[in-house]
Amino acid sequence: MRWPWTGDEDDKKSGLASWTETRETANWSSTFVEPRTLIPAIVLTATTVAGLRLYKSYLRRIPSVNHIKPGYFRRRSLFGRVTTVGDADNFRLFHTPGGRLVGWGWLPWKKVPTTREGLLRKTIHIRIAGVDAPEMAHFGREAQPFSKEAHDWLTQYIQNRRVRAYIYRRDQFDRVVAQVYVRRWLLKRDVGLEMLKNGLATVYEAKTGSEFGEFEQQYRDAEKKAKEQRVGMWTRPTMLGRLRGEATKAPESPREYKNRHAAADKQKK
Repeated sequence: MRWPWTGDEDDKKSGLASWTETRETANWSSTFVEPRTLIPAIVLTATTVAGLRLYKSYLRRIPSVNHIKPGYFRRRSLFGRVTTVGDADNFRLFHTPGGRLVGWGWLPWKKVPTTREGLLRKTIHIRIAGVDAPEMAHFGREAQPFSKEAHDWLTQYIQNRRVRAYIYRRDQFDRVVAQVYVRRWLLKRDVGLEMLKNGLATVYEAKTGSEFGEFEQQYRDAEKKAKEQRVGMWTRPTMLGRLRGEATKAPESPREYKNRHAAADKQKK
């Protein structure tokens, strides 16, 4: 029941409150479409989305071969530090996306582990594309001549150095076949090509799985030149060596070595 003395004044207050609420709602609605509000919001959203895509595509660390997306092969490269050298044509890479520009090596939380435990399941096994180095002794097989020299050369050339690997594919041993570059004296060097020049590898000659990118002819020319100059594994015995009975025939290539042992293993079965 309305009291006699509370008629018009309450109606005025109710009307004023309703008008104020309507005005505030209208102001908020118009505020969201004003250029001074809308433009910064769009810029912030676009910047955030672009930053996330940049991180996922180029700055997120890839710890192992299982984390490489199929679409990355033949399109992307991996930059990182070589932690260990296996045989003379493969090594382990700790991926450091962005390198020193984003803090790798100098920020406390972006250090490359130095212990075996710290590196466990955190590196990518890289197989150098296009070359085949002399085989070291393993699985009860003898070492090839110049296998130790090739391993020592590769170790001193890339161990603990930053390299860039242009990745081609994943092989049957869960290695990433890649063309590898390292900077030496400010110059970018193709590691596989340098091995061929030094007579420490042959061009990869398997019937399947060969990867050269666009450089097959360059690799074959480098091998041919090393043979002509008789460097590394193509070295011929000296006169004194021949008198001592050292072999003068052409050395067995890594592919011939593998085929010989494969045939011997097959006969045993």
